[in-house]
Amino acid sequence: MNPIKIEGTEDTPAVCLDKTIGVFEVSGRSLPEDAAGFYAPILKWLENYAADPNPKTEFTIKLEYFNTASSKLLLDLLTRLEKISNAKILWYSYEDDEDMQEAGQEFSELVEVPFELKNF
Repeated sequence: MNPIKIEGTEDTPAVCLDKTIGVFEVSGRSLPEDAAGFYAPILKWLENYAADPNPKTEFTIKLEYFNTASSKLLLDLLTRLEKISNAKILWYSYEDDEDMQEAGQEFSELVEVPFELKNF
């Protein structure tokens, strides 16, 4: 299974999905012009990964900001993790960023995956 490695930009998050080394992370800012197009290969990769996952999958989200279009696709991404046994979500936010903490809390209530809210 080929890894996905996307360099982050001002408008798109950095993404590393690498089954071999066990790294699953989205970080930075997510406000791509075409959110569906940006997230499509990530969602497809997760679908394929779910068929043969690692014994343990810790998916890390370290977003500083995301727009409304990204919000829906992030929920799609987190929902894909429900199909992966032993998956866990680590949601990072800055200690003083109440919006991102609240977003993490809301996502944690929408998906059936263990969710850990952490600070940078």
